[in-house]
Amino acid sequence: MASYLLVHGSYQGAWIWKPTAQKLREAGETVYVPTLDGCGERSSAIRPGITITSQAREISDMMFYEDLDDVILVATSTGGLVVCVAASMSRERVSKVVFVDALAPQPGEKVTDIVKRNPNTPRVTTDLTEGPSKEELEERLFGELDPELKSWAVERVTMHPIEAKDQPGALDEFWAQDWSTTVVRCKMSANPPLDHQRRTADKLNATWHELDAGHYPMLSHPDELSDILLGLK
Repeated sequence: MASYLLVHGSYQGAWIWKPTAQKLREAGETVYVPTLDGCGERSSAIRPGITITSQAREISDMMFYEDLDDVILVATSTGGLVVCVAASMSRERVSKVVFVDALAPQPGEKVTDIVKRNPNTPRVTTDLTEGPSKEELEERLFGELDPELKSWAVERVTMHPIEAKDQPGALDEFWAQDWSTTVVRCKMSANPPLDHQRRTADKLNATWHELDAGHYPMLSHPDELSDILLGLK
């Protein structure tokens, strides 16, 4: 039986998928929404050694221990890196990979080669984590959300494990295989840029969808996004 496994990105947790997961469940679907190690409600467990691969292993282990098959594996933002690695670890369990405004670096490519930020924008950095300031969250990242939803989201943001961004060679196995894929591009989002998402779709021969949304359609456009996901079965 097909199920959905939704993977969040940086500064997020399972909470980012809440409105969309609810729509999928209301449609009778089985939905899993993990929070990655060091993120969200697990941010108190931050420590050295949390990487793309260690987070991907958690996703792979979830598929094993929950006896999941025919999984529609959905990623957003930097969750794309984790999903690529997790899919390779559990190839026989994954039926489709979906990139929702997500990153999928090519071998040898870094996130910083793709995502362009204003170098003057303040960042919050510690020895183990990094992330945006509250001002950047309110004015740019969550700028399109209505005030109540924006406040709810900002309160839940946590800094991201600093080692869980780039890991040389981690995605090579993913790109060496064929996958059934879908790319959902959000037209109001600057990052990941259009050319990156088009390249992902072209290289994977993916189905292409666009939403008139910013980087967080799972919050701002749950009806439209869930309709796309439901149409993949």
